[in-house]
Amino acid sequence: MNRRSLAGRLAVLAAVTATLGGCASDGGDDRSAPPVSDPPATASPRAPESGGAPARTPDGTLLVTDFGADTVTFVDPAGRGEAADLGSVRVGTAPYGIALGEDGTAWVATAQGVAAVDTRTRERTDLVPYRTDTGPVTTGEYRGGGMGIALSPDGSRVYVGVNVPGGKGTLEVVDTKRREVTRVVPVGRRPFDVDVSRDGRQVYATNHDSFDVTVVDTGEWTVRRIEVAPYGTEGGLGSWLKPHYTAVRPSDGALLLPFEGERLAVVDPGTGRVRIEDMTANTHQHGVTAGADGTLYVVGTGPIDPSEDDGPSLTVRTPDGDERVVPLEGPHETVTLSADGRTAYVSGGFTRDGYWNGLSVVDIGTGRVTRLPVGERPLAVAVLGGEEGTGGA
Repeated sequence: MNRRSLAGRLAVLAAVTATLGGCASDGGDDRSAPPVSDPPATASPRAPESGGAPARTPDGTLLVTDFGADTVTFVDPAGRGEAADLGSVRVGTAPYGIALGEDGTAWVATAQGVAAVDTRTRERTDLVPYRTDTGPVTTGEYRGGGMGIALSPDGSRVYVGVNVPGGKGTLEVVDTKRREVTRVVPVGRRPFDVDVSRDGRQVYATNHDSFDVTVVDTGEWTVRRIEVAPYGTEGGLGSWLKPHYTAVRPSDGALLLPFEGERLAVVDPGTGRVRIEDMTANTHQHGVTAGADGTLYVVGTGPIDPSEDDGPSLTVRTPDGDERVVPLEGPHETVTLSADGRTAYVSGGFTRDGYWNGLSVVDIGTGRVTRLPVGERPLAVAVLGGEEGTGGA
């Protein structure tokens, strides 16, 4: 395994950051973009060739957020070419994360608010505005508004991490029946991901630009900060060695955060203790999800330094720590599992430049990868009818 010194990494990262910007800091969003008008409350998906309303959306259909547009796209994972695209619904500017309720409602974090989508009728039924002032509505990697999003186990609340460009973010709590924000809690900078404990008593916001996870108690609404920085915090906003997404381990509720295909931070959310385990993919890592059996799936986006680092990949890590690395073509962002756990859907959207419009469909058993063109900068994926994976998607 490539054991690079921190000093050497920082020197390389400083040079790359100066030329690329990328996910290193929050200073590069397109603030010159004009304000974006609110989309209509409902939108028509693509009708079937025979005409009329769309048929019931079958279980196993994928719902993908189009970060490069204002839509979510319904996808038939067994389809090929244009046949895979089942139509899109306008939800709001630059949709990021998505959470799917048992009632068939998809909750989507956009730059404008939290959109509610009826996946049966394929229409947006609501757009809940944020209480947090995030500035003008814009697009791009550093835009303000919702990022990570998750549902409480009983489906009564949506938790969304809201990015405030240039400042600390918030966790907004949405009542799913009243469809309004009922509470705002301070968290760290750029909350990429939001996860919930199995018992619903804690919410975890993974804050990219402040090197930490905010633990929110959903009874007392108190917050605790846990620093998660296995490479240290030197470099601050200019560093690339920061947390992105988190998975909650099914067996004990530990938080799992991968870094650089070299280190896995295992966080006890109760004590705040962080233990580091070795990883092997040697690539910059973003999305992560955990299967029901505790197997971890981690997205490698590609090298920071092409002279030292390996390319894009999907790491499949058993609960014992054994790893299998499946090479991928081009950068990716998040990973979600099929209900039976046999297939991984890896989004090509990517939060930095270099994204592609499609998904990589990975057969977990054989490692075979099929590229499925769909969407416009697809970022997060939900599987209708139930997801096996938890966290990071």
